[in-house]
Amino acid sequence: MAYDISTKTGFVANLGKIYGGYAGAFLGFVVVLAILEQMGVPNAVIGYCFVFLTIGVYAYIGILSRTMELSEYYVAGRVVPAFYNGMATGADWMSAASFISMAGGLYLAGFANLGYVLGWTGGYVLVAILLAPYLRKFGQFTVPDFLGTRYEGNGARVCGVIVLFAASFTYIVAQCYGIGIITSRFIGISFELAIFVGLAGILVCSMLGGMRAVTWTQVAQYIVLIVAYLVPVIWLSTKLYGIPIPELTYGMALEEIASLEQKLGILKPHAAPYVDAAGKFSWVEFNNFWALVLCLMVGTASLPHILMRYFTTPNVRQARESVGWSIFFIFLLYFTAPAYAAFAKLEVYSHVIGQPIAQLPIWVQNWSQVGGLLTIRDANNDGILQLAEFIINQDIIVLSMPEIAGLPYVISGLVAAGGLAAALSTADGLLLAIANALSHDIYYKMLDPKASTTRRLTVARVLLVGVALVAAAVAGTRPDGIIQMVAWAFSLAAAGLFAPLVLGIWWKRTTAAGAVAGMISGFSVCLFYLVMTRYFPETFQAWFGTNLWWGIRNISSALFGLPVAFGVTWAVSMLTTPPSKEMQDFVDSIRTPRGDVKWAIAGVRE
Repeated sequence: MAYDISTKTGFVANLGKIYGGYAGAFLGFVVVLAILEQMGVPNAVIGYCFVFLTIGVYAYIGILSRTMELSEYYVAGRVVPAFYNGMATGADWMSAASFISMAGGLYLAGFANLGYVLGWTGGYVLVAILLAPYLRKFGQFTVPDFLGTRYEGNGARVCGVIVLFAASFTYIVAQCYGIGIITSRFIGISFELAIFVGLAGILVCSMLGGMRAVTWTQVAQYIVLIVAYLVPVIWLSTKLYGIPIPELTYGMALEEIASLEQKLGILKPHAAPYVDAAGKFSWVEFNNFWALVLCLMVGTASLPHILMRYFTTPNVRQARESVGWSIFFIFLLYFTAPAYAAFAKLEVYSHVIGQPIAQLPIWVQNWSQVGGLLTIRDANNDGILQLAEFIINQDIIVLSMPEIAGLPYVISGLVAAGGLAAALSTADGLLLAIANALSHDIYYKMLDPKASTTRRLTVARVLLVGVALVAAAVAGTRPDGIIQMVAWAFSLAAAGLFAPLVLGIWWKRTTAAGAVAGMISGFSVCLFYLVMTRYFPETFQAWFGTNLWWGIRNISSALFGLPVAFGVTWAVSMLTTPPSKEMQDFVDSIRTPRGDVKWAIAGVRE
């Protein structure tokens, strides 16, 4: 039976059947490609099928979801059930950093990079407790829209848009970079061209249908990415230890890694906590670990493209429930990432390091041709690969592990499809957050309040395409690793948005002047520390007599901006006239656990 995605009732009422059928069809598609591989179909053809057919399905959903209704475009008509909103949020969240780079970071840094897992997961607790239900009850279209309404003016709205743009643009460049890596490897084109090929898939998904198209596409993308992430690591767990539960077996892999590290003379063990390069306990590493956890937690609760997802539920209760489902769907991947890293390291240590360079597996040659992400150097000219001569980028660990472990090529294609789904889904959400903020909060709210619906949606789509092209061009310059860029985005969002969001809900005395001053000061301190330590370290050293404040790395720069934002917001709010009684009563009303939006203020509702 066919369902018209343009109608709310028929489609939403049959989501289980629709996505159940989609999941079954996808698994059948993988099985067919596996059979074709056994029949001798070239690997390149299998790679093309995974990349182009999955993008084609996402584009088809995007085309079916096209709309000219404002509430559909901005908030998916507020009809998304909690379970599916949680799944869409999981896809929106599981970016190239989570899918591609997190396990790679654990591979290279071991325990130190568990801070990403703890921080990103823990942030959803803050979302559930402090923000999601109350933002949904406020009933706005965007995060800057909430700020402009809560603080009764465009000052906070503009500041919110600036912070949103800075954080989201940094984040989306990382996704475009990941898309370039995957597409160039699996369809054999240049990195720069591959970015724009992937970009076409992003635009078709998000441009025509806005949040409605992105939501239903992200549910489909989550199914692809979670299957793609779990299958190879379950396969490898079964192959190595006979147990198809990698979370229970990677401890055994770590024991083998520890033994191999002793033989290789590695001073910094993979699983040792808070150690420096010499393998000794370090307070600097301890402080950086927990600073990263804090910044990622707060950043998670401040990212506009994630908070926007909870504007799409039918009511406040389902907004809260969908956070719980989000945590569950994210947990499935995050709980598995350490196993991925452990198995990949064990395979490299066992079957690559110490082998003759002339006899290395074909995957080494294949990946060494993708943008210098894998380098082999025979430094001592002995023809044997030493650990120091094997330089692998964290961004290709997950993508290359099926080949590293000798799994069928269809599994490599499956992982590529999953990584592409992760990057595309997050890129869609980020683009929509930026374009919606610019079109709704700047163009409509400030420049042309009488604009027609058609004009508003046209402006939103034009801005979406423009931002996407600029982001792709920046990604083509090959900036720093994905996970580092993403961490910067979290710090920027945390320093600029967390204080006005939380205080705007939980302290009704917060004033517009306080919120604006807090956003500007907190964001500025964070941005200053990040830019100076990253791009002008000599100048920073000359000014402050140290290359880092208290040894804190710039990925945790919100550690300095956050207290400034809260302190300045509180101080200025206490020195300025309190908000109107009407607004204070309205803020009180949104903290009532039950009930939907209470439109207590004229003009609040769209």
